Amino acid sequence: MGLSAEGRDTADYYKALQSGELGVGFALALAERILSRRYPDHAVSIVPADTVLRAGWSLNSRDKGTTVGYRYRPQYFAEVWKPGEPSRIFPVVSRGNHGKTSDSHGQLADASVYIDGVHIGIPDETPGLIFSTQLPLDESLTVHALNADGTDGWLSGSDTFPLGNLDERIRDEAWPPGIHSPASDGKGTPVEPGVHVTPELSGWFQQVLARTSAAGLTAFAGDGNSTAPYLTTRQGSRRFSAGIAHAATDSVQDAAYTLLGIPFVGTDHVFRLNGTRVEAFSGVHADLFTHLSRGRLQQYRGDVHALRTKWPADTWDERWNGPVSIHQDGSVLAIHLLP
Repeated sequence: MGLSAEGRDTADYYKALQSGELGVGFALALAERILSRRYPDHAVSIVPADTVLRAGWSLNSRDKGTTVGYRYRPQYFAEVWKPGEPSRIFPVVSRGNHGKTSDSHGQLADASVYIDGVHIGIPDETPGLIFSTQLPLDESLTVHALNADGTDGWLSGSDTFPLGNLDERIRDEAWPPGIHSPASDGKGTPVEPGVHVTPELSGWFQQVLARTSAAGLTAFAGDGNSTAPYLTTRQGSRRFSAGIAHAATDSVQDAAYTLLGIPFVGTDHVFRLNGTRVEAFSGVHADLFTHLSRGRLQQYRGDVHALRTKWPADTWDERWNGPVSIHQDGSVLAIHLLP
């Protein structure tokens, strides 16, 4: 793969934006593929790390409570899960550049600091994935990847927070920041800065991950009223509440299409590419969306896990007359040209 002529002519500011956005896209697609092959009996969900962490920790001065005081964190969490069983979490960091291979080497080194900002379970035993996407102007695109080995990252639940009902609403917590070494008694000053999801918090963390992922799906379908209950106040539930409209959330779940023989509900947008009018539809499988909109997250996860290998492999719908991309989580993105 390579950049188009238009992509090569992009101004410097937009090149940075381009490398960042394309870097994230390729990194997350590759992370999902890698983990799906390693864990073929599990589903893989990817959620923004900061949104997840805000349910338990104050990340900056805008959040109430004692802040973490450490800006280095992974960008995403990849959750490998199966209904009713422990999940395994892989922090993910992505970078991108338009330069040489040596630039990617520097980005991978820089990203290792960020991925180490969150520990899950035993300190220094959290697995992770680091990527740097190289977008040279006249050569093929290359994704450089590093795998951080670790024996933990498991969310197995505890007596305090067992693996329980994902349908229950959550509220903001105020867990103490800092990563404690195995020798620490947990009462003194944290040995290392960052966020530590201790084994006692693993059941709670699995619930937050699942509900944050569900919020992403309902927002993708344009349903703010269904999104708000899945989030805490610090995570931004008020942005999706009725009567409040933000530019990033002001879409309405009012569109329905049958794509590749499957009914979807969601929202649509019309925009221009070099003067050509294009319509984009984003939505969720109608039955799965019904579960999500009614707060039946456990039922959604059971159904979508069973469907994960049954989605059609086709990428073009003749009746829609455009490309269609169906994701394992039941979401769809379809695009076509308008007259």
